[in-house]
Amino acid sequence: MRAIADALRAVGGAIATVVTLPFRLVAKLFGGASRGGGRARRV
Repeated sequence: MRAIADALRAVGGAIATVVTLPFRLVAKLFGGASRGGGRARRV
């Protein structure tokens, strides 16, 4: 049971990384272009 949970956690982590990577790249591009210190603004 624990092995299954660990496997699911690993897969979930990999999926989360793949999903968030493009957003991080876009945020980095916009942060560098707008001279806002490279940090995303929260509304």
